[in-house]
Amino acid sequence: MLHLTINGEARQLNAPLSIAELLTSLGYDRRRIAVEVNQEVVPLPRHTECVLADGDAVEIVTLVGGGSEPQPPADKPLVIGKFTFQSRLITGTGKYASYELMRDCLAASQCEATTVAVRRERLVDKQGRNILDYLDLQRYTILPNTAGCFNAEDAIRHARLGRELLTNLDNPGAAWVKLECLGDPRTLLPDPVATLQATEQLVKEGFQVLVYTSDDPIMARRLKAAGAASVMPAGSPIGSGQGVLNPNNIRIILEYLKDGDPDYPVIVDAGVGTASDVSAAMELGCDGVLLNTAIAHAQDPLRMSWAMRYACDAGRLAFLSGRIPRKLYAQASSPMEGRIASIQQ
Repeated sequence: MLHLTINGEARQLNAPLSIAELLTSLGYDRRRIAVEVNQEVVPLPRHTECVLADGDAVEIVTLVGGGSEPQPPADKPLVIGKFTFQSRLITGTGKYASYELMRDCLAASQCEATTVAVRRERLVDKQGRNILDYLDLQRYTILPNTAGCFNAEDAIRHARLGRELLTNLDNPGAAWVKLECLGDPRTLLPDPVATLQATEQLVKEGFQVLVYTSDDPIMARRLKAAGAASVMPAGSPIGSGQGVLNPNNIRIILEYLKDGDPDYPVIVDAGVGTASDVSAAMELGCDGVLLNTAIAHAQDPLRMSWAMRYACDAGRLAFLSGRIPRKLYAQASSPMEGRIASIQQ
């Protein structure tokens, strides 16, 4: 048995063993690497005859690109009230087939904030597990959600309980809440009156309120005036997967809410079905996207998590880049002057 150190790692291999045999066992193409044994370079023609001895230190190197990996142009972070994030994608924790899948999808999406619903304590599931066992509270800022509330009073109670719970867990998410006051169990559209009432009360109580609302620009403006830390218009009904159905209203909301306050965060919440929906929302100029079902109910949720991550980045970059204007007729990329053409009769 040979005791070798290969690229700094201790290995045990069967003896006798030549360099050529070692490299073959490791799956390396000997023409694309260089080998050093005990700080002496061993040329390629000698690989077959050079037999390794017990205790040898082997270094195997190849060529890599110089410099660091290219990075996109710098962008300012997403700021929502007291919170600052690099990722502009916020995900949910519901509807996953397992806690393990939820954990892996959150990691793949590279989100930094994730929503949880406030519910009566069930302690553990049938397998004896609790969702908090699968959420890294040092990595994620938890966003408590008043999902399922159909009046202002219930929403306010849920928000207070969520704050208490996260205060006990020492998670910064205790300072904010995603407010939902639903008006109809079939469409899950927000009740505008109850939503405004709950927003005003929670702001008075010191909450950073992120408000789920319809794509009504007038209502969006009133919610911001009430002190909402972020207005979150729905792209389409919750869980419908229809994407952004009314981009014109979203544009107007952005114009209204960012007039004189360009950094005010407007986040599309609900209705996303696939990655192109995320990109479309970000290309409109939205500051972020919140989604859940589009990942959790995808045929391959983990793969979709990566897609949503990249779509959010791509849409943001496209918005910052500034698209070309739409034109009715073609415009050649190559100049027309100097071309070789037949004489027209």
